Amino acid sequence: MSMRGQPTYHLPAGRTAHGPYALDIGPEQAGWERSSLRVVELEPGGVHTLVTGESEWIVLPLTGSCTVHISDEIFELLGRKSVFSGVSDFAYVPRDAHAQIASGAGGRFALAGAKCERRLPARYGPAPEVRVELRGSGNCSRQVNNFAAADAFDCDRLIAVEVLTPGGNWSSYPPHKHDEHHPGEESVLEEIYYFEVADGGLGYHRVSPSRPGGTDVLAEVRSGDTVLIPDGWHGPSIAPPGRTLYYLNVMAGPGEKREWLIRDHPDHRWIRDTWPSQPADPRLPLYGPEDQG
Repeated sequence: MSMRGQPTYHLPAGRTAHGPYALDIGPEQAGWERSSLRVVELEPGGVHTLVTGESEWIVLPLTGSCTVHISDEIFELLGRKSVFSGVSDFAYVPRDAHAQIASGAGGRFALAGAKCERRLPARYGPAPEVRVELRGSGNCSRQVNNFAAADAFDCDRLIAVEVLTPGGNWSSYPPHKHDEHHPGEESVLEEIYYFEVADGGLGYHRVSPSRPGGTDVLAEVRSGDTVLIPDGWHGPSIAPPGRTLYYLNVMAGPGEKREWLIRDHPDHRWIRDTWPSQPADPRLPLYGPEDQG
């Protein structure tokens, strides 16, 4: 996105609100080819119609529960109280479809999307099957909910995960990138970070250039903010003391294979070598796949 001709990669909450969406970022707005993220807020009894067009989508409850009606199928999403309370179930909605999202009690629902070629079947993703992974150690410990990771759930292009970082920790670290094609080493992926901070407060996120004139961001992020990453070394994401930092990562790229391959920044990759000698943060996991609420 741009403002006065200059690229804008940090988008504070409300900046992209449009129509029924509290957040609306697509390829046209972001200036890239595939990745999208919307957040729809439904009042009690509210209904939203999603026209998928050329993109595949995942409906992921952030707060609340809903039903997703696609053709002759209805998926009941139990959802959760918040992104900090448990894993959520989700629904996959294919391209070239109409879906109705309805919520009796109301809630906030992320729509993670990617332009794609194949039309896959609509499916339900149960919360107990979401793989919860602990990454890093010490003050680099974080939790990853791999609900739509490349090796966890079948999509054509879309890759999406949730990351929770306990207060005071660094995640998305060491800084890494995925903006060049190197078979078996690095894949090209456009990425959106959507942030929430438990109980308010702020965190920080860094993107540094990987090429002359590349993306350069140092952002103070709050709940509802997004950061766009078309290229560049991204990380760390820093959680404030006493506040858990959440982010939803949405990615897609042009590669023949749907894969998440990253290259660490050469000045910082040494940090991985320290992890085996440190215990994981004892606050993790914040919850497991059995915790849906």
